[in-house]
Amino acid sequence: MAEEPCQCSDCQRFYKQHDRLIREYPTFKQQQELNWASIQSFRTLCTKVTDELQRQLSERESNEDNIFEETHISDKEITEALDELESVNAYLYSIEALIEKIFDTKIANSIESKFKEIANELAPDPLNIDRLILNRLFHQTPDSPDKENIN
Repeated sequence: MAEEPCQCSDCQRFYKQHDRLIREYPTFKQQQELNWASIQSFRTLCTKVTDELQRQLSERESNEDNIFEETHISDKEITEALDELESVNAYLYSIEALIEKIFDTKIANSIESKFKEIANELAPDPLNIDRLILNRLFHQTPDSPDKENIN
């Protein structure tokens, strides 16, 4: 018997995002582009934050006399974050190299249509009227009573 998917709020958010990405980008080419853009945006953001933290740290080191300056992030937090972000950026560069290999793959239009077909099976539109009616029927069936009506 298949194991039930986790129902915690984090996993539920992931499942919704996962299904939305399949519905909105149901072809091989769209998934290639989506993943490339995702990695690039993540890398850009991490790089900019790293640059800003390094700038803050160097400004603080050059202004050591100014003890009264109010800071929201400690030097220790910045240093630890910089170490972590450098690792993340290295991982992102590695992922980018792997994704470049995925871009070498070309798929025929007939196969792209198979991607769309399977995407509809994997992540059907949750607001599709047929699915809403079916869900409503499932919740009203006598063989699936709610806990309050059990005799």
